[in-house]
Amino acid sequence: MTKISPEFEETVNMEAMLPVSVDVSFASNQFPKYKLGPDNQILEEPQDVNQGPSLKEVIEEETTHLSEQHKRLSVRDLACKFDKNLASAAKLSDEAKLREVPSLEGHVILKKLRDALEFLKGRLAGRNKEDVEKAISMVEALAVKLTQKEGELIQEKFEVKKLASFLKQASEDAKRLVNQEKSFACAEIESARAVVQRIGEALDEQEKNSDESKKQNVEGLVDEVQEARRIKLLHQPSKVMGMEHELRALRATIREKTIISAKLQRELTMCKRAAENKSSLYDLDGSETLGSSLRIKCASDAAPPLSKCSIQWYRMSSDCSWKQVITGATKSIYALEPLDVGRTLQVEIVSNGQKVDLMTTGPIEPVSGLGTYVETLMQKSNSEFNVTISQMNGQDYSSHSVHVFHVGKMRMKLSRGWITKARENYSSLMQLCGVRDDRSTATKALFWQGRKGLSFVLKFESERERNAAIMLARKYANDCNVMLAGPDDQV
Repeated sequence: MTKISPEFEETVNMEAMLPVSVDVSFASNQFPKYKLGPDNQILEEPQDVNQGPSLKEVIEEETTHLSEQHKRLSVRDLACKFDKNLASAAKLSDEAKLREVPSLEGHVILKKLRDALEFLKGRLAGRNKEDVEKAISMVEALAVKLTQKEGELIQEKFEVKKLASFLKQASEDAKRLVNQEKSFACAEIESARAVVQRIGEALDEQEKNSDESKKQNVEGLVDEVQEARRIKLLHQPSKVMGMEHELRALRATIREKTIISAKLQRELTMCKRAAENKSSLYDLDGSETLGSSLRIKCASDAAPPLSKCSIQWYRMSSDCSWKQVITGATKSIYALEPLDVGRTLQVEIVSNGQKVDLMTTGPIEPVSGLGTYVETLMQKSNSEFNVTISQMNGQDYSSHSVHVFHVGKMRMKLSRGWITKARENYSSLMQLCGVRDDRSTATKALFWQGRKGLSFVLKFESERERNAAIMLARKYANDCNVMLAGPDDQV
């Protein structure tokens, strides 16, 4: 083994050092540790201390975080956030500058080491020279790796500068937006102050006017109280009571006169219509009250027989402003039903092209006690009436056995014992009215069509039950939004 003379150390110390390129930089401030691997390759020893994420990863993570929170931040918060990130970027830039110094020192040390090994290579021979050449190759490999690290650091530094400029621009924009919003807020505040001032002035004026009006109202109330006291002093209690009795007597007299006037007016109308009917060839006979029937009679021998005449009954309003055809009422006898109450009836008789009109003397009057009877029946969930079937589907019914006609809140049913003839819910297809023919029992009979193709003519025990059943069924049908009447009737 060759021994190194003291001149070597002295020569190395006095050797002039070549300048290092300015592009060279180091990633750390200490010399890395290496070891030789297979085929004399340089292997970097793993560091025990965890250095954490790289600067590039930190920058990307922070940028992503800022992008996510950009929409949630207000203008002021965004400006503060940009200022903080700008300070962080400046700090990172300063740290990068500080790292340039140890990087430069590492290149200088490697240069010195390589020069020393070159000098030593010239002095040595044999195996020692080969060792020195291996050491030189290791140093050159370290220099290449250091240059690569340096390039990565330069790229990171460029990205840091770019991010810093972006954050600086964003911070300036945020500040500009904050100033703009501040100016807008100031303008709105001034406008609000002006509005508040105007409202205050209006309230003051209104309060002033209200005080004046209150004063005037108080003065008016005082005058009214004084006038009331004066009137009270002028009128003694006995005089006031006398005046009240006189007023009551006058009201009663006016009421009696009104009733008498209405009766006289009705009698006058009846007389006019009676005179008109007397001058005609026919006359109406019968009580104009629900539960009875009206009959057409010949008033003159010259009148054509009713069997050869065309007859049609009409319902009219009390003032005769409109009239409605009673479908099926084409006979000389017509049995009154609840729908006729309060309306005037007219019959039109046509014979040989000559038309004769007869009218009732007044509106049809209700029968007393029928309304109370219907209200009593409505307290029950189901009302039953004994009836006999006169016709079924337009054909005479041979059996005259007693059936039960049920009128309920949702449906009507006709049955005999356990046998049900018909059971139908209230619907627009259902029809119910008094019988409109000239049979003697028409005042006790009604026509009921449960549905198309199923109809009955039912005879009750009395006129009262027949009319009550019609009124009760129409009230229940009305509760079900169904207008229950006869064929083509307009309720």
